[in-house]
Amino acid sequence: MTDPGRRLYRDAALLVDGGRKLRPGMSLLVEGGRVAWIRPVDEEPAADGARIVDASGCTVVPGMVDAHSHLTLPGGAHWIERGRDPPERLVAVAEHNAELQRQAGVRWARDVGSVRAVDPVDGKERALALGVRDRWKGRTDRPYVRSAGTWITRAGTLPEGLGIAAADPAAFLAAAAAQLDEGADFLKLYLDGPTPGVSPWAAEEIRPVVELARGRGAKVTAHTSYLDGARAGVEAGVDALEHGFELDAELAARMQSQGTFLVSTLAVFRSWATFARTTSLARFAGEEGRDRMAKRRARAVESVAAAHRAGVRIATGTDFGGGSLRPNQLAWEVESLVEAGLAPWEALASATRVGGELLGEPEAGTVREGGPADFFLVHGDPLSDPTALWRVWRVAWADGPA
Repeated sequence: MTDPGRRLYRDAALLVDGGRKLRPGMSLLVEGGRVAWIRPVDEEPAADGARIVDASGCTVVPGMVDAHSHLTLPGGAHWIERGRDPPERLVAVAEHNAELQRQAGVRWARDVGSVRAVDPVDGKERALALGVRDRWKGRTDRPYVRSAGTWITRAGTLPEGLGIAAADPAAFLAAAAAQLDEGADFLKLYLDGPTPGVSPWAAEEIRPVVELARGRGAKVTAHTSYLDGARAGVEAGVDALEHGFELDAELAARMQSQGTFLVSTLAVFRSWATFARTTSLARFAGEEGRDRMAKRRARAVESVAAAHRAGVRIATGTDFGGGSLRPNQLAWEVESLVEAGLAPWEALASATRVGGELLGEPEAGTVREGGPADFFLVHGDPLSDPTALWRVWRVAWADGPA
């Protein structure tokens, strides 16, 4: 009789040597949601009662970490407008997004901003992703979630109703404290402002927010599309930059020395390029818009390359919901990192192990004996062909009966 809690994945390829190489002919026994052992096929211990999964031709990939996501938003060409959808709709969208993430091999979701409203499920007024996070705890069919609450912005930056807008440094600090009081796991600062290319806050105005968060055991990350905001955030001591579309060698070197992460979202530019033929929106379909996007993409790719050369730890995400991508497209971002000069194994590490380091979760993005069975199987070799990550076959943490 087979034991549904025991499953032997036989004859797969395993990432070894820090994810740099593949070792074929390996088997993994999963018991009670954890990896009991990993052995070569010809050295398998007895696994009586285990259900056998023929994993030949597949690679075992650690569950991925989407380090820049927006769980309650759907994405698409009208992603900004969707933030004004009713809370009931946004919470329902999160459930659909979670299904897509699971099917794509995403185990961890780092939510970096959701709309603040009355949650239709629990009646609490706070960032909607916080309620989603709490309701998903302990569910194997949902990702583990870390949530920043809502965006903290300078007044006049985002459309009304998105984020918390502060008019001065005192209000900026008070907004940060309020987010932590409401249960945010970390703070998300928006360091693009009303004037393009100019940071809305100086480093000395950001630093008290960082000190507040550190004093309460939380981290701070910063949205930065432009160099000025990135400089202000790094000088103030934020833990990570989101996007980082404009970095230079000097700033990248400082990020490396301080241990500041970069969370890349390069695939948004690939997404926007596809809209030239699929929408009539001028910003995507018009000649001027296409030219502007192409220049921004080239600058962003060079920024990630500069960070990579400097040794900055690069995690990565889709920006789904808060951007145009969808929650099952993290593979697209891995491909984008390869375009920026990362080796395929490094790009995959950004979407797995380095994302775990950003979260402070040593088990995230790894597969080891005794660890959680948070892995999935892809058809092919993602180290020689990153597009293999699109070919997800099975997801071990929510595997079916077959």
